[in-house]
Amino acid sequence: METLTLQRRRDRSVLRRHPWIFSGAVLDVSGDPAPGETVRVQAADGTPLGLGAWSPTSQICCRLWTTDPHEDVDDAFFARVIDRALSLREGILDHGTDSVRLLHGEADGLPGVIVDRYAGVLVGQFLSAGGERHKALLARLLLERTGAASFWERSDTDARRKEGLEPSVGVLLGEEPPARVEIREGGLRYLVDVRGGHKTGFYLDQRPNRADVGLHAAGCEVLNCFSYTGGFALAALRGGAASVTDVDTSADALALAAEHVALNGLDAERYEQIEGDVFRVLREMRDRGRSYDAIVLDPPKFADSAAALERAARGYKDINLLALKLLRPGGRLWTYSCSAHMTPELFRKVAADAAVDAGRHAVLERELRQGADHPVLLTFPESLYLKGLVIRTA
Repeated sequence: METLTLQRRRDRSVLRRHPWIFSGAVLDVSGDPAPGETVRVQAADGTPLGLGAWSPTSQICCRLWTTDPHEDVDDAFFARVIDRALSLREGILDHGTDSVRLLHGEADGLPGVIVDRYAGVLVGQFLSAGGERHKALLARLLLERTGAASFWERSDTDARRKEGLEPSVGVLLGEEPPARVEIREGGLRYLVDVRGGHKTGFYLDQRPNRADVGLHAAGCEVLNCFSYTGGFALAALRGGAASVTDVDTSADALALAAEHVALNGLDAERYEQIEGDVFRVLREMRDRGRSYDAIVLDPPKFADSAAALERAARGYKDINLLALKLLRPGGRLWTYSCSAHMTPELFRKVAADAAVDAGRHAVLERELRQGADHPVLLTFPESLYLKGLVIRTA
């Protein structure tokens, strides 16, 4: 096994159990390890620090599997890590859903490996060289333990290219999955496009937050922005909303959202859609003097790097300012950021700045996070990526 040696005083993050090693921290790598191959990691003085997957083309050149230098990274190791991850999710499937995130990358000890379960279909993304090297084994272990019929790969994100990997989509193991997989959540039914939908097909991380909207929607006129396939809209309708309006740029997503309304027997008379850019639609509503009792802002990632954060903050402020102007006194705004580089503190500041510019008295009612099946590893703050604020206006 080849050895990666860190420069002096560059071992602090590893000692704090952060799983990423950047190329600038490396003093030397012995031999010529292949992408994804396991290497020993040691401090400049030779102190062993752990084992990780080598990635020669990425800025994150090594992702740690373990900080125990005496542990073997073999089939038994991956079986133990998977069993630990599954044990953390015990009970989630018993609470009104048949779909759950099984593996959440670094937070579950498998850097760059994402696997979601949608009823009998597993959908995986292998976004690191180490995950790519071991994906066949991981798929087999997961199918054995879950009894799922199919493992569909959706490794089609830009993150793969940073690891020197080409996109990979298709059946990895088991049967060909249907074009749409029907799942259930909170008494509602959804159709998930595992082959072409966002991410792995659905936003499982928002499960508890959809339920939160449903609990406060009774009698409200609700505006659901960046609606995708209508998850928040269905929760609001089921919760007794007077009306719900979905806004999204995708005609296909809106069509599936309308199908979801019919599938669940919800009142189509209380539901409408607007296809268009959310920023433009909100400005037009503001100019017309439109208002709502409840607004949901669940935009895509505005910042995929630290360099893009300033621009992203302006975007978040803009949509929150517009939403606050549309909100009636006593109304609620559910606003989210899924950008890992946007810290909770900065997101609160952005919302506060938006309230000032909107001239609104706005109170932070509570903060929301990703669901428990998307765990946050305390030594890896990047695993806390979904931040939500519930804001009341007067």
